[in-house]
Amino acid sequence: ADSKYFIKSPYFGNKSFFMKSIQVLFILIFGITSQITFGQFTDEINSNRPGKSMMAYAVGKKIIQTETGVTYVSEDHDLLGYQAKGFIGELAIRYGVWKEELEVIADIQYQNDKLTAGNFEEKRNGFKQLTLGAKYLIYDPFKNYVEKENIYSWKANKKFKWRQFIPAFSMYAGANFNVGDTPFNYAPADIKEPSFSPKVTAIAQNHFGGRWVLVTNLTYDKIGTDFASINYILTLTRGFNAQWSGFIENQGYMGDYYSDGVFRIGAAFLFDKHMQVDASIGKNLKDTPGLLNAGIGFSWRFADQYEEVQMAKPGTETKTDKKMKKKGEKEAKKRKDAVE
Repeated sequence: ADSKYFIKSPYFGNKSFFMKSIQVLFILIFGITSQITFGQFTDEINSNRPGKSMMAYAVGKKIIQTETGVTYVSEDHDLLGYQAKGFIGELAIRYGVWKEELEVIADIQYQNDKLTAGNFEEKRNGFKQLTLGAKYLIYDPFKNYVEKENIYSWKANKKFKWRQFIPAFSMYAGANFNVGDTPFNYAPADIKEPSFSPKVTAIAQNHFGGRWVLVTNLTYDKIGTDFASINYILTLTRGFNAQWSGFIENQGYMGDYYSDGVFRIGAAFLFDKHMQVDASIGKNLKDTPGLLNAGIGFSWRFADQYEEVQMAKPGTETKTDKKMKKKGEKEAKKRKDAVE
């Protein structure tokens, strides 16, 4: 973009603002870490859409999943007096490899719009994002855990469970690739974005009851470059029934050239166990520039090659597996004796 359309972020150089933002972010992460947890492979597709956060669990070994969308974007800058309107095409491809906990992810975004400022007009297009990386589930609080039902107490079964505050935890590591000169960053025209930059994300995901999900992502993006930033996403999802779900999301950017906050809402509909459609709308907090996005999407899973993983073969159980099995057998015997 031409440097005359550039304005430095009002937060650039404001260390107090940056440090306070970091403190608030960590309070949010460790105070309400979350999103409802799903198993690696589930009966129904689990898509990262329509929100922008990444869930902790992988799609499952040998599963291919595509998540696509088209988003209308409107950008208005009050101080510089320009407008840009157009569309972003989105494609994410996820593939489970080697183990149930691991998946590789390719994420592509291509934007096409028209910028106007007074009598000046410019059509712009290019890759807004092109990343390739891998995500690994480090900790699953539900592995080797079976919640036992108390047949004698309805109250005991419905009591508050502190275990839901223990999140599943994953790490993502990848790289951004810059193809050509992108006109969609907020830096001066004489500062070029590097062709390669690392990216890492910490992901937390928890169950809250049977319907609520809260996902937390903390990302250090474009590491070691002039465009480096720390970003977070908090996504709260609620399932209304077997097919409909809705979400609300807050995303924050903290960098030298761009700092902002974005709020989104949306819904998803499950067509069948392998297909989902979604819609969302989002608005940022600033007016330098002001952003409005509205999009629709489709997610599809190809699971014909999936082979169910047996977590523990006979004779190879871990000590924890054997302990839980023995405990379960004892409790079953107690219930049987009580009935007799």
